[in-house]
Amino acid sequence: MKEQAQNQRRLIGVALFLLLLFSFLIVQFFRLQIVQHEKWDKQALSQHTGVVMEPYKRGVFYANTDLKPGHPTKKVPLVIDVPKFHLFVDPQSIPAEYKEELAGLLETALGERGDREAILTHLQKKSRSRKLAMWLPLTAKEEIHQWWLPFAKERKIARNGVFFVKDYQRSYPYGKMLGQVLHTVRDVRDEKTHQSIPTGGLEYMLNDYLQGKPGKRLYYRSPRNAIEGGRIIEEPQNGADVYLTINHCLQAIVEEELEKQVKKTESKRGWGVMMDPYTGEVLALGQYPFFSPKECRHFYNDPEMEGETQVKAVTEPYEPGSTMKALTMAIGLMANQEQEKQGLPPVFDPKEKVGTLPTHFPGRKTPIKDVSRHKYMNMYIALQKSSNVYMAKVIDRVIETLGEKWYRDALTNVFGFGQKTGIELPAESSGLVPTPGKLHPNGTLEWSRPTPYSLAMGHNILVNTFQMLRSFAIFANGGFDVQPRLVKKIARELPDGEEEMLHEIKQVEQKRLVDPAIVEEIVKGMKFVTKFGGGARKADIYGFTEAGKTSTSEKIIDGKYSKTEHISTFIGFAPVEHPRFVLIVVMDEPAFKYVPGVGGNQYGGNCAAPAFRRIGLKTLEYLGVEPDDPFGYPKGDPRYDPDKADWKKEADALRELHKEWNK
Repeated sequence: MKEQAQNQRRLIGVALFLLLLFSFLIVQFFRLQIVQHEKWDKQALSQHTGVVMEPYKRGVFYANTDLKPGHPTKKVPLVIDVPKFHLFVDPQSIPAEYKEELAGLLETALGERGDREAILTHLQKKSRSRKLAMWLPLTAKEEIHQWWLPFAKERKIARNGVFFVKDYQRSYPYGKMLGQVLHTVRDVRDEKTHQSIPTGGLEYMLNDYLQGKPGKRLYYRSPRNAIEGGRIIEEPQNGADVYLTINHCLQAIVEEELEKQVKKTESKRGWGVMMDPYTGEVLALGQYPFFSPKECRHFYNDPEMEGETQVKAVTEPYEPGSTMKALTMAIGLMANQEQEKQGLPPVFDPKEKVGTLPTHFPGRKTPIKDVSRHKYMNMYIALQKSSNVYMAKVIDRVIETLGEKWYRDALTNVFGFGQKTGIELPAESSGLVPTPGKLHPNGTLEWSRPTPYSLAMGHNILVNTFQMLRSFAIFANGGFDVQPRLVKKIARELPDGEEEMLHEIKQVEQKRLVDPAIVEEIVKGMKFVTKFGGGARKADIYGFTEAGKTSTSEKIIDGKYSKTEHISTFIGFAPVEHPRFVLIVVMDEPAFKYVPGVGGNQYGGNCAAPAFRRIGLKTLEYLGVEPDDPFGYPKGDPRYDPDKADWKKEADALRELHKEWNK
């Protein structure tokens, strides 16, 4: 009995132990499967799976193809994202005895990008991921896979020992076209956000729209599962697309003609901007020397070339010189209207005979004189001959009657000088309009007694190209305000194919800045500039009417006006009635020399005007505009008819008047 009781106790003990053990297993099972499920699930996933970034496409830039009514429009991309691949190795999955051999094979496969010692160094690291090469094309990836997969299988190495990560790289279907405006992004993304890093231009200004959001792809860590496979667990979001006002055909015309003219005039550089004077849409913005986004590193590694990555039309303020004279005359006519409101006599009469011999003005040590000596002029002759004396005399009357403040306010409030235009490009210069009572950094007054006379001729004021373009657009569109812009709309394509509008410019009624009667008089004066006797006959677009103004301004070098280095420009628009464009051509530092049969190479009428003519003619032909001056051709051309050619009789009459006054 005693032995039986002991056996029973032993059985009970074993049973209790088994029960306790089973209970412990149940508790442990509950803890692992229920309480700590998420922890162990993550650990298992981390051991057997991996997550890689699923790239997004950065937004596309599209050209403006809506300029020709009746023509079908299509999307023309100026910048796109193309798929490329980054090559990685997983050093821990490569057995030591194969690393030397693999390094040699990879060096051969990568060609110029391959460095055996560098690859071997990566393979020796205790890491699961080392980047060997970036931005490889699909062909390179396929070639490496062709020998790597058999190599790995034969040696029982996981196929992901060498793997690729997909990405998108900026590509430029039109090469260098619009390079300074578009710019590019760096090869290396931001390590934390995986976002592209813009280098400048529209890529920088519109980065918040262009950038997308990367997704995530889950893959299984096994010899049979490639990293490129797996499933997307978070969809990437592509960036928004930007629809520009730039027309790719007009851009090509402007760039081609700028290159020709810069080389012909031996200029340091040149740029040109074409804009719709009614909407402010920039149709073309070219600059030479060109900046190729693909060669971004070359430009930024060369101090002499780095400056060519900037849009000079925005960043480079300059003294406008004689192009300001059209605005000076408009301000004089505005002063007449102001006097009329007060019941006072006008400041000047555009037809008045005004003496234009060298003249002393208050505050100036030397007299103001013209390039060529003239005794008398009226406003039309003064614009045609680009008279300094006439402009100074008109402004002298303006400030004597209305004051210097009124004059300055007209420059800033009507024509917008001293203020940024708001064009969608970085580093726009606001220029400089002298302010009474304010000191320059050197301690001298910005505005002194002779300042108004300098301003009348386009000196002692700094402007950027877009400010001048806007000012002439006011004359071209009949006197209305206009806002230069490069973007028509920004939209994102949704997964269902619908378009999400993020930004769109809508036309609003523009404010009138200049009375139409004044505009008519200024345009009339500028039409004489391109005719016989004017300073820009080489800007005459045969078969069409045009109006404009030249300038040849001395650059300030080391605080002094240079006699050999100039900024030479021509600004104009065509046709005169309902212009299709306003265009400025700028030649920076053309060679200072005399050209037989031409004259001074540096003058705007010789070095900038010819490019205006060629660009203007090609543009009007591309747009399908019918000639509005079908008889306005040079003598000897069968189409020429002096009795029917536009502005021929008016130009002849003005020339006779000039002869009569200057015998």
